[in-house]
Amino acid sequence: MRKRSLALAVGLLCCGALHGADAEDLIQIYRDALANDPIYASARANWAATQEVLPQARAGLLPLVSLLGIANQQDFHENLHSDPTTPFVQRFPTYSYTVSASQPLYRAQNWISYDQAKQQVSQADYVLASAQQDLILRVAQAYFDVLLARFNIEVLQSQKAAVSENLAQAKRNFEVGTATITDTNDAQAKYDQIVAQEISAQNDLDNKIATLRAIIGRTPNELKRLSGPYQPDLPTPSALEAWVERSIRENYQVRIAQSNFDIAALEVGRQRAGHYPTLDLVASFQQGYAGAAASTNIAANFASDTRIGLIGVQLNVPIYQGGLVNSRVTQAVANQDVARQNLEGARRTAQLQAQTSFTGVTSGVAQIKAFEQALKSAQVSYDSNKLGLEVGVRTNLDVLNQQQQVFQTRFNLAQSYYNFIISALRLKQAVGALTDTDVERVNRDLSG
Repeated sequence: MRKRSLALAVGLLCCGALHGADAEDLIQIYRDALANDPIYASARANWAATQEVLPQARAGLLPLVSLLGIANQQDFHENLHSDPTTPFVQRFPTYSYTVSASQPLYRAQNWISYDQAKQQVSQADYVLASAQQDLILRVAQAYFDVLLARFNIEVLQSQKAAVSENLAQAKRNFEVGTATITDTNDAQAKYDQIVAQEISAQNDLDNKIATLRAIIGRTPNELKRLSGPYQPDLPTPSALEAWVERSIRENYQVRIAQSNFDIAALEVGRQRAGHYPTLDLVASFQQGYAGAAASTNIAANFASDTRIGLIGVQLNVPIYQGGLVNSRVTQAVANQDVARQNLEGARRTAQLQAQTSFTGVTSGVAQIKAFEQALKSAQVSYDSNKLGLEVGVRTNLDVLNQQQQVFQTRFNLAQSYYNFIISALRLKQAVGALTDTDVERVNRDLSG
């Protein structure tokens, strides 16, 4: 959304010079954020966990096989009537195992659960992509907030140096009698005010660096600044309606909400399937061994070995479940309505984001041009006031006020550049098109 031009030499003045050859650019900071940001790391872990939903749901459509083994030892004691003094003792060791298998033939709920799982996996891709877009914006916002805070300090330091020089000149003029004490007091008041502003600006810079550190997990080095000259360009297409319509279809939050609605609609069908019969193919094989050894002469040893095989179909028809299924269907219908309203809310939010971002980009272009012209005018006015002071038609306070206006306009111009970049990124996010390529494009405008 930005094209190179040779027209804006003022941009370099506003953005300042690069400090140090080891300064980090936006791509380096973004890569560190990808590796260290806990919010994005949580989104990646959630994506990996969601991938397992599909094989879990698929398991409900596949055969179930189990093995059961049993080993027992039974002792049987009995006193015989014919010889009460000789007990009859019999030991029965028994062993058996059973292999059973079942294959669902018709289970409507399982098939719907499988469709829901596929929707959840697709939705996880949208959630991760949305988290990455959010990370790009958080990194860019934090990056340029640091740059702007540092530039603000530099502007104040430059202004302080200029006011200090003006203060010294006012004192010399007062000493030789060519100026009043009022000029000295005005310059001193301006100087003290700038000192207070510089302290506040330093605190603001520390907070902005802390915000960026929370994303990348370390304190950033010096950051590269926007190079120039360049000028912002209007978005393509230049019609708001095209961006709004695209946001309704492609915004990731809309896609996530649409998936939630589709899953909720499937849930209604899954709960209604609780009324449907189920049909399974079942099979089993059982083998058992039982042996006996008598401790008296009355009974002889004997043993048995049995094998049983079974195959067939099993039909289960639910008749009455205490109203549980009906209640769950009612609940699912209500949840579907919740998802429908959330989808509508996501669409409206996407429309609003597209409109505000588009306005931010288009107005940002005009604002940058206006501040560039304002800076030129403020500089001309400052020079005129200095000349007027020398010939006695302007006061020292007039010069100080106009000098402050020059520095404030420089800061406003730099801020308008950064606001334009963030608005352009937000516009891409609104239509689900914000990618690493956009970070690289912005990064190319940084000093090398």
